[in-house]
Amino acid sequence: MELIVIASLTVLGYFFGRIAERKHFESIRLREIQYKNILVFNERHLPPGQWQKGPLVGGNVVISVDYFKRLVAGLRALFGGRLATYESLLERARREAILRMKADARSCGAQMIINVRLETASISKGNNDQIGSIEVYAYGTALVT
Repeated sequence: MELIVIASLTVLGYFFGRIAERKHFESIRLREIQYKNILVFNERHLPPGQWQKGPLVGGNVVISVDYFKRLVAGLRALFGGRLATYESLLERARREAILRMKADARSCGAQMIINVRLETASISKGNNDQIGSIEVYAYGTALVT
């Protein structure tokens, strides 16, 4: 009986997690189109032109690891190889943090962000220090004309 409940919850987690992940990726894709005119560079120096340094801008996001991703990652750890389930989680977090940074830059009237850096952290939970969520923080210097 317990096995049926666990299997049912795993299947439900898989389907609802996939739906939520697809919605988030679609939201990210639409906002990337919206913010495509704000250029992002990891270069430290001002580009040629009449640019003035603006404020430090940033955006961060914390995304939870769902039960299914944790289960698949645990199984993959037994055999080795890529953890594609965590890779998609990190990609979503990275792209979302950059979008939030671009939104912050737009609110300052900036057209470009230089010296962009990304910081990541995992937030552990439970007795086994399992990864509960990941955080990505994107920051850089806004440039205005």
